[in-house]
Amino acid sequence: MRSILTVLLAFTLPVQALAEAPAGQRAIQADKLSETVKVMASDAFEGRAPGTPGEDKTVDYLVQRMQAIGLEPGGPDGQWTQAVPMMRTLVQTPAQIAFATAGSRLALEQGVDIALATAEPRESIKAEDVPLVFVGFGVSAPEQDWDDYGDIDLSGKIAVFLVNDPDFAAAPGEPAAGRFGNRRMTYYGRWAYKYEEAARRGALGALVIHETGAAGYNWSVAAAGPGEQVALAEPPAGTPSITVQGWLHNDAATKLLAMAGEDLDALRVAARRPDFQAFELPGVHFNASLAVQVSRFDSRNVLGLLPGTERPGEVLMASAHWDAFGLGEPDAQGRTVHPGANDDALGSAGVLEIARVLKAGPPLERSVLFAFWTAEESGLMGSKAYAADPVYPLETTVANFTLDILQTAGAARDVILVGKGQSELEDDMVRVAAQQNRYVTEENLPENGLFYRADHFSMAREGVPVLLIMGIAGGADLVEGGREAGNQWISDYVGNCYHKTCDAWSADWDLTGAVQDIELIRQIIEDLADSSRWPQWKDGSEFKATRDASRAARQ
Repeated sequence: MRSILTVLLAFTLPVQALAEAPAGQRAIQADKLSETVKVMASDAFEGRAPGTPGEDKTVDYLVQRMQAIGLEPGGPDGQWTQAVPMMRTLVQTPAQIAFATAGSRLALEQGVDIALATAEPRESIKAEDVPLVFVGFGVSAPEQDWDDYGDIDLSGKIAVFLVNDPDFAAAPGEPAAGRFGNRRMTYYGRWAYKYEEAARRGALGALVIHETGAAGYNWSVAAAGPGEQVALAEPPAGTPSITVQGWLHNDAATKLLAMAGEDLDALRVAARRPDFQAFELPGVHFNASLAVQVSRFDSRNVLGLLPGTERPGEVLMASAHWDAFGLGEPDAQGRTVHPGANDDALGSAGVLEIARVLKAGPPLERSVLFAFWTAEESGLMGSKAYAADPVYPLETTVANFTLDILQTAGAARDVILVGKGQSELEDDMVRVAAQQNRYVTEENLPENGLFYRADHFSMAREGVPVLLIMGIAGGADLVEGGREAGNQWISDYVGNCYHKTCDAWSADWDLTGAVQDIELIRQIIEDLADSSRWPQWKDGSEFKATRDASRAARQ
């Protein structure tokens, strides 16, 4: 295998070529985006998996690119990187997992009936006759006068959740209808919230009942890589955890509830009422004997800074994730590398282009941080690590802008908004899109909760206003082919190449639409960087109260 130095020397020419562009070039350029992706998605980078030689090549390449642009190191202690210690756990198979009553036992097969994992560094887990509690949707939302838990004690028990929000399937006139975003998933609908709420209440474990429509993906996705979990090796102090967590197949959940004399479909209806109260499943217990393989590795976020001239402590963030899925089993063509070209080498290329253009322009009053996160594909781990230990205070971070998958099918008449109703940055999107002679279209499947599934969310939950560009959130109204062509692009990409070996660079890409979206973000950043405005969360956002609590830091 070639050394890292040899690989970097091979890429010296494209880096120099990009750096030698005339200083007056103040436009996002498709050829530069393409060249960056061609490098990052090449076989030499081995799929950019965290903790592998592919990470070393990726980090070195990004640092070299930012140095060529003229950025300063943006990490702690004047470094280009921020350390992110990681931990990987893998439940070994065969695993012994079952629901049991006094007279019966329902054995569960890992990956078929259940997808069970742990985020704790335990080499073995034994659970004997652990009580199970059905908690409905598991929502505790004082602002909606909604509490599924009541006075029930979850300590040492397994919480069983329905997926999504109480109003996902609510019919007009039902009490839940419209209270949780209608078809737009709120944070309460995300499995991550459900795990966290169970942990806060002392539960031993949490199981989310899978439904394809409500989850936004089928069982094969939920059960992919069963038993494997990547987590921060050094979680923030005071962070609660649960010992076991995962998905429960709908068929297995139906049998579980029947063992307790309950009907799952009837409970789904009952749980859509604000007077629903969690209850222990009488006479049914959870049993498991698990061997767990635990390993640790170090990874890195990559950070570059364009310092502001007047208010350098007020920071805007442009970010993407550098990681992909590394090496895997050969596909039908014998390919083992998961290149992650669109997801998210193209987003990373967009962040580099924003940096190049802003650096080539007049000095900005506020600072801009260019962040490339690790381990997004493992659960937003890199951005989560930064949010827990930020280099620049989040109270005076103006906004975060995230690029995660950009469409490659050509110019579009619109730009897709993910997570309508969250912050004033949406108004900026409308304004700048109009300057581009474009309009804003809402995501077409808000019930899938894409707003909560990209790295910007790590900043949002700490109160930082955010804006996400994600090309698979809705079919763009393409200049050539309209909405039908935009939807077809999503269908082809998600159906064939998303997270697979064929997510590869192509000379046939038409990056005109990607350039439009990147330019839109660049313009908003530049406008905010030369202003004293602090974008606000809108009324009704789950994150408004967190931001409001730090208002004094921005006065």
